[in-house]
Amino acid sequence: MTDAVVVGGGFAGLVAARDLAKAGVHVVLVEASGTLGGMTRRHTVAGIDLDMAADSFATRTDAVGSLAIELGLGNDIVDPDPRGAWLMTRDGRVAPIPKTGMLGIPGSPMAADVIAVVGQGAAFRAQFDALIPGPVGAGAASLGELVRRRMGARVLDDLVVPIVAGVHSTHPDDLDPDRVAPGLRAALQREGSLARAVLALRERATAGSAVQGIRGGIVRLVDELVADMETYRVDVRLHTRASRIERAAVEVLGADGVAERLVADHVLAAVPDPHRAASPRRAGIELLTLVVDQPELDAAPRGTGMLVHPDAVGVRAKALTHATAKWRWLADAADGRHVLRLSYATTAADAHDVGTSLPVDPGGEAGVRATTDATALLGVAVDARNVVGAARVRWHGPDTAPASLATGVVGIGEATRGRGLAGIVDGVRGTVRDLLSS
Repeated sequence: MTDAVVVGGGFAGLVAARDLAKAGVHVVLVEASGTLGGMTRRHTVAGIDLDMAADSFATRTDAVGSLAIELGLGNDIVDPDPRGAWLMTRDGRVAPIPKTGMLGIPGSPMAADVIAVVGQGAAFRAQFDALIPGPVGAGAASLGELVRRRMGARVLDDLVVPIVAGVHSTHPDDLDPDRVAPGLRAALQREGSLARAVLALRERATAGSAVQGIRGGIVRLVDELVADMETYRVDVRLHTRASRIERAAVEVLGADGVAERLVADHVLAAVPDPHRAASPRRAGIELLTLVVDQPELDAAPRGTGMLVHPDAVGVRAKALTHATAKWRWLADAADGRHVLRLSYATTAADAHDVGTSLPVDPGGEAGVRATTDATALLGVAVDARNVVGAARVRWHGPDTAPASLATGVVGIGEATRGRGLAGIVDGVRGTVRDLLSS
């Protein structure tokens, strides 16, 4: 018998277990793998320690920043380079991402940087958003439908699709606006136009960059969460798989094959029902990292990177982050070399080695694919002979199916509480506060 069982040792599970234990709750955390952190882990490429997945967090709320301060990392919160990123449209055109948008939705449809991407006709159509009654599209089931009805198909395809696909690995037609853009629907009703809603939300957001990072990598948040869990005596059980999750009990199978039933007052799960099949629409994500010794990249020709339309011809990557242009601390650590991170969409069948960092031969199929795409996206010939290190990590993409947890089980994490670190932290900490006050 224990006070709480947390199922899943990814970022959501760590935050939940740490906050509960800090409040005096006895917590058992079970994790099927042998590693804590989920997608928030580190790997080393060419001697440089790097995040294996996300390298930043959204600042639309202060959720992650506040957590970082609590964990003693407040002085290590950093802003990215202000040059920002570019995007590539379906037909291969490239341009800087407009300055006043949110997930690609323009706050000023007739701005020059919007016209440069979508053209004057599409920008003029988007401007009609100001004349359409506020309720139109407000009840849209997806972000894609909302943008299409308010601003037209061209703005959706040229601006929103490449940005959302790069950030959320999902088409806007498959995303709930309340999950990826909290408050947008209400702001549309209040302001009477989608563009004004975007501007209003941007004004209310935390001052400064839309994203921030941690000097040394986002993974340092995991290091400190794990240290706090040791301090607060969380009972962490690795290589322990949940076989059944109920309202007041979790049945687990340990690495030794011994089954155990953990009875608790509260059960929090960052994973779905273990008997539920994964969504057939669930995709995979491959992150291919190159460390390149190529001075031509010193000028950061595409700012901090590129977001790519999923159907762009001749490029298979859906995004490229020029990480050493984005983060000053990483440029210092790389000592003149450049770190390029290319993201690819994969199928579930390709994800047999999920979460494992594997070396890549720059002259092999994956390495050539990465250097070819980097050349096309950066406008600089990235030569495989200049690649001094490369690695590949594959992840499961977001599962858009309902979490399907048993009644009474508290869902945490991406499946139930929002995407990205900011959404996860905000949702998990609110859930823990509710449990502690009940």
